[in-house]
Amino acid sequence: MVDFTFIIHFAVIAIGLLLGVFLRNKIRFLQKFLIPASIIGGFFLLVFYNYIAPHLGLTNEMLGTLVYHLLNISFISMMLRLPAEGKKRGGPAVRQNVVALIGQYGLQTLLGLLVAYLMMATFAPDLFPAIGLSLTLGFELGPGQAYSMTLPWEGMGFTGASSVGLTMAASGFIVGSVGGVILINIAIRRKWLSDEQISKLRSSSVRTSFLADEHKPGALLTTNGEAIDSLTYHACLVGLTYLLSYLLLSGISLLLGLAGPMGTQLAESLWGINFVFSVFCAVIVRRIMCALNLGRSIDNLTLNRINGLSVDLTVCASLGAITVSLIAQYWLPIIILIGVGILITCFLLPWFCSRLYSDNQFYRTLILFGTSTGTLPTGLSLLRVVDPDFETPVAEDFAVATGIMLPLAIPIILCVNMPMLSITQNNPSLFWITVAVSAAYALISLGLYIAIAKKRSFADRSKFFFVDRATRQGE
Repeated sequence: MVDFTFIIHFAVIAIGLLLGVFLRNKIRFLQKFLIPASIIGGFFLLVFYNYIAPHLGLTNEMLGTLVYHLLNISFISMMLRLPAEGKKRGGPAVRQNVVALIGQYGLQTLLGLLVAYLMMATFAPDLFPAIGLSLTLGFELGPGQAYSMTLPWEGMGFTGASSVGLTMAASGFIVGSVGGVILINIAIRRKWLSDEQISKLRSSSVRTSFLADEHKPGALLTTNGEAIDSLTYHACLVGLTYLLSYLLLSGISLLLGLAGPMGTQLAESLWGINFVFSVFCAVIVRRIMCALNLGRSIDNLTLNRINGLSVDLTVCASLGAITVSLIAQYWLPIIILIGVGILITCFLLPWFCSRLYSDNQFYRTLILFGTSTGTLPTGLSLLRVVDPDFETPVAEDFAVATGIMLPLAIPIILCVNMPMLSITQNNPSLFWITVAVSAAYALISLGLYIAIAKKRSFADRSKFFFVDRATRQGE
């Protein structure tokens, strides 16, 4: 008999997404707070796979694997895109975004680890210190990385680590969606935006239907249909790139295995950050195609659709991959870490960013807020509320900054297993090395912040959000 297991799981995810779309379209609360259909559908999957699926002989094990692969496909589809022609990259805004991103990585990691240490020293002596890193992995990186980078911890004794990571990621999405809309409403009421910007927001309504007001092209045909369909061609490019990433990482793992047990352990941790190698291979493939004059066969819109499909499935499946019984024992540490994440993103981030950015202060703060609680699509969805047609350079500048930030984040990513190794190898210094690295990120960000913001660094310190009236007039 033909195995329909995969089709059944895919159908369940599809039903969850369609149910999310239906509820989003009918319930005013979900519309008001812009909760994505993928998150709504994900909670349906969470209930189904924890309380219904076991009686039907189904488990959520496949969902975690699906999230892992979809993450890499998402990054590949983003990085295969051709850079926009005539767009000037660089400048103050990009540098400011990089500083803000460094600060978020540093603060979330530093405070998460220190809070985990305090919990271990007081009421939770059996807690694994690595749980502090789940804050950064869930809030700053998203569900794909939260799953793939916490999965190796389970082999080191941290039962339910991947479910903890996915729970933090789901919490981040909720904080980003609800908190972002609250920030927008506060911005309008307290006039953090220009009069023209506020007027546009008040004259437009948030779209309640999932149907577009007007049909727009979402992809262009770059191939002759009788040879190969354009979507098929782009899917094959993504697949080829993913294979190259797999072969590259397999070769590196083989070489590291020759170095002994430590090399083997490092190789296993590298599989958790496969998305870094996927990005590298995607850039190489894109450059080779451009060198061979095949760049015109790449359509950014089609790659956007592949990325959108990957993100929607990732967010929905990541919630379904959470096993409630495994995170029950960590409910208090998780709540405390979520509170730390809210403190950093909802209170410290607006204060910091409003003084860092020299133009479009609130717009740039908003996209960083969404990205620091969810993923880049979360930030873009929040920005679209206030800048629906992306008329400002905010989205473009932030996309460039994230590309620059990726290699800068590698040191902290390579430290991701050290807190667990500090337990398995009985070497506490590995934990404190990770703390020191995250502290270095925070201090470097603070130094660059003062150098860039200058007089604005501590202007009107008592104000939650600093509005530079002089620069805002030119927006």
